[in-house]
Amino acid sequence: MDAETRRRLAAINRKFYRDVAQEFDRTRAKPWAGWKPLLPRLTALPPEPRVLDVGCGNGRFARYLIEHVGPIRYTGVDYSPEMLDMARERLPDARLIARDLVNEAPPAGPFDLVVCFGFLHHVPGRAQRLDLVRALAESLAPGGLLTFVTWRFADFERLSRRIVPWPADLADQVEVNDFLLDWKRGAYALRYCHHCDAAEHQALVDAAGLVEIAAWCADGPDNAANRFSLLQRPPLNAAPESDACDD
Repeated sequence: MDAETRRRLAAINRKFYRDVAQEFDRTRAKPWAGWKPLLPRLTALPPEPRVLDVGCGNGRFARYLIEHVGPIRYTGVDYSPEMLDMARERLPDARLIARDLVNEAPPAGPFDLVVCFGFLHHVPGRAQRLDLVRALAESLAPGGLLTFVTWRFADFERLSRRIVPWPADLADQVEVNDFLLDWKRGAYALRYCHHCDAAEHQALVDAAGLVEIAAWCADGPDNAANRFSLLQRPPLNAAPESDACDD
């Protein structure tokens, strides 16, 4: 995907979050069901773990983590100033960074836990998604955990009904499985989203160069719309266990 197409797709999403920030925030208060399987794995993190939340939005994962894990040293990154303002209201002591991770590198580590929820589907270009996952993996401390999610919305009729046609000047520029989705809550808006199939998800896992220790699907229709992977940088002088995905 060329740089101009990436720029235009990113601009669509910046406008989306600017136009519907309040309504999006209102509908994004509850924790994801898919976060619960993480909790047993997080007991191995050091006290007050260093956490990087990529695409942190209104900070709801940070609040979930504090509730279930305790104090954390939290860094949240998002490209939407509107969503970051909401996060600041709820997380006054957090480190919150406005950064366009479509075009800029994530904060440098080391981090004990890096999470990327609800963001990879907004990154235009397969190569850019692979590069982002590699960069997040590199930011981990030894023994650190990376978990990311890909959204499989096109597999579900209820979600795929939101797909609208591309404008003629973009239709030939986007990649396979790139879509425009409409939003009709409070206001009409459009957002760019990428449907990640199983093969691409595996390519992201491979790009990280880490050990996948767990995988599962959760959330949305049939509690299966999000595909999660949990990966670990090997601890010093130790080998992590491995689980198979039951999807």
